[in-house]
Amino acid sequence: MAQQFPLSIRFKLVALAPRMFVTDSQGQNVAYVSQKVLALKEDITVFADESRSRELFKIKADRVMDFTTTYHFTESGTGKSLGAIKSKGWKSIWRSTYEVTDSDGNVTFTIREDNPWVKIGDAILGEVPFLGMLTGFFLNPKYSAINTATEQPVMTITKQPAFFEGLFNLEKMDNSLSTEDEQRLLLSFMLMVQFMRRRG
Repeated sequence: MAQQFPLSIRFKLVALAPRMFVTDSQGQNVAYVSQKVLALKEDITVFADESRSRELFKIKADRVMDFTTTYHFTESGTGKSLGAIKSKGWKSIWRSTYEVTDSDGNVTFTIREDNPWVKIGDAILGEVPFLGMLTGFFLNPKYSAINTATEQPVMTITKQPAFFEGLFNLEKMDNSLSTEDEQRLLLSFMLMVQFMRRRG
C-alpha cells in the first residue's frame, strides 16, 4: 500500500455511525471505515473505499476498551499480523502516548501528543456557549510518531481547521519507512482519530 503523502483523514462530526475517509495527495481513495455505534469491544474493518468491495485490514481490541487495551492489526487477505498499538495508560492522561509494536511484539514507534495544553484548552473552552463551537477551528492538536531506535520523528498528524467535520493531515518525514511500517502507522493514526472523535 504505497501512499502519496500527505494523506487526508476526515470524518463527519454529526454522523451517528462514524465514517472515516482517507485520501492521498492526489485525492485518490486510500481507506474507508464505518464503525458500529456503541461498540464496547472494538472490531474495525478497513476497506479500500466506501463501496466496501475490497477489505484491507482488521483492527481488533483484546478486551473491552480501557487504559490497557491493545489493538491488533491484521491484513484481511492473508490474516498476516502487522503489529499493534497500545496506550501508555495513566501516562496518557496528561500527554496522549501510544506504543506501536511490530508483528513480533517489539516496540518500533512511540506516538505522542506534541502539546497537551491544546487538549486542555479545547476541553475547557468547549464548555463555553458558542465559543465551544469554534474550538475545532483554532485549537488543533498535533501528534508525532517517533522511531524508538533513532529517536527521530517519522510521521506527524495535525488536526486541521474545519467546521462540521474532523479533518487531519498526515505527513511522512522518513522516506526509508517500509511498506509495513507505513501500514502500521496509518492504522495507528486512524485509530487515534477515532479516540479524538469520542473526546469531542
